Amino acid sequence: MPTHDLAERVDGLLHEPTQVHDRGVDLSVAAVHEVTVPGRVDFGGGELDPAGLEELSPTRRDPDDDYGWWELDAGEYLLTHNETLTTDTPLVIQPRDELLARGASHPTLRTASLPRLPLSVGGAGLRLKQNARVTTVCSRDETL
Repeated sequence: MPTHDLAERVDGLLHEPTQVHDRGVDLSVAAVHEVTVPGRVDFGGGELDPAGLEELSPTRRDPDDDYGWWELDAGEYLLTHNETLTTDTPLVIQPRDELLARGASHPTLRTASLPRLPLSVGGAGLRLKQNARVTTVCSRDETL
């Protein structure tokens, strides 16, 4: 699928010239949550309970900065994107190479919507800036 067709299936792009490229459309992080209370998953579904989440606040390095940074220790988090998918056709979402190269990752999914994604942070942690591009959307035939 051509990149311009992919871009038409994404709402809420922050800066289209930066986010749309020949390999897909990049998605940016809006929020990071920490799981503070375990959820429950059972066999029949009658005992499902959601996990308790706490939204983490980014910190500005300088009062004049427009955006802050999340200082993430090694561990598991949930991330929310600024953008949404507007398609009935499932697309592939996968972590950007820049995220992987810094010891963090999220699952690759084939989906028509954008759920919160588990973010795994390894090693010494990760400094993640608000609106950082962390995910790439591509068609099934154009996975990176």
